[in-house]
Amino acid sequence: MSTENTGKKPGRTPFRIELPLLIGMTLFWGALWQDFAPGNLVFGFLISWALVNLFRLPPVILSPRFNIWRAFLFLLRFIVDVAAASFSVLFLAVFRGPKTRSAILAVPLRTEQDLMVTAVGHVLTLIPGSFVVEVDRRSSTLYLHFLNVNTPAELEKARAGILDIEARLIRVMGTPAELAALNAETAKPEEGKNP
Repeated sequence: MSTENTGKKPGRTPFRIELPLLIGMTLFWGALWQDFAPGNLVFGFLISWALVNLFRLPPVILSPRFNIWRAFLFLLRFIVDVAAASFSVLFLAVFRGPKTRSAILAVPLRTEQDLMVTAVGHVLTLIPGSFVVEVDRRSSTLYLHFLNVNTPAELEKARAGILDIEARLIRVMGTPAELAALNAETAKPEEGKNP
């Protein structure tokens, strides 16, 4: 291991690793102001760069893989899930009202990547009827408020749905190791069916 001085400050994240975050923050800035003029985007990029350098966070390591076909399928399924959940919440609000029960679920995720945990949390929060109330980063556990959970079977069904969303996201942008672990996990039940 080399101990020579490279001239870089310790803990400084290389610009090429920060660039996707800066681009995302810049696009968010444009969407926030509903103005994608070049001047506004340059200003948003400068603000993003200042924020990233003033408030140091651990670097977000992006996966070396992104499956466009799986992303398309994920988006289609997400739209269906949002529509179905919207009608379900409408039904509960109109016909069940205050009799509707809810629960707080703790769901440990397979992944330990911050970006993946965040993506799963955002997807779940965007689907009506579920809301992430806390994230335990150390154990990659999401705590969610979930509507219409009355029995232990419904609780397990909700957990399985959450883990299915995580599995679909891993197939879109998970690391090769996460994808291999997921494939091994899904192959085990199929092996048990064959004599």
